[in-house]
Amino acid sequence: MVSSSVLVLNRSWVAIHIADVRRALSLVYRGAAKVVAPDNYATYDFESWKEISQAAESNYIRTVNFKIRIPEIIVLTFFNDLYYQEVKFSRRNIFERDRNTCQYCGRRYNKMDLTIDHVVPRSRGGKDTWDNLVLACVSCNVKKGDLLPEETGIRLIKLPAKPQWIPHLGVRLDAINVKSWEKFVNMAYWNVELKE
Repeated sequence: MVSSSVLVLNRSWVAIHIADVRRALSLVYRGAAKVVAPDNYATYDFESWKEISQAAESNYIRTVNFKIRIPEIIVLTFFNDLYYQEVKFSRRNIFERDRNTCQYCGRRYNKMDLTIDHVVPRSRGGKDTWDNLVLACVSCNVKKGDLLPEETGIRLIKLPAKPQWIPHLGVRLDAINVKSWEKFVNMAYWNVELKE
């Protein structure tokens, strides 16, 4: 439970981070943040949150002297900037973007049965970039070989591109399953600064 995720809002109530429960409660305890109630968005400092937590029947942590509900959202009391983090270019994020699906035949596979293919092969000047790497099953990768997809008669299901995740949260919009986060995550998605 201590490793559960808590949405962190800046002072303007814009989603900027996802923290674990331990970090979130530490911020609230130090007065650097307040807990946001998921039902009515009222805010609570540590003592008032501890007080209303005594009636909690689930989703709480018990200490030696009291129990405290696990917050879903906190709002920072001083910080008002945004964290801009690019989506990290990594093997894991290529698998996440392509959802363990061969981008040539469209079938889902276990990670162990997929390879990362260069759409434009390295031998032809292809680079390691978001728009040149895709997941491919072994048979599609062997069939494509060192050729371009159109030279082998196979087609890409979709053109590869940099993921459109919320940059400052580093998560996919469809990965959010906490109902109380929706208002803030959707707002964060539409307020993200576009880069040329």
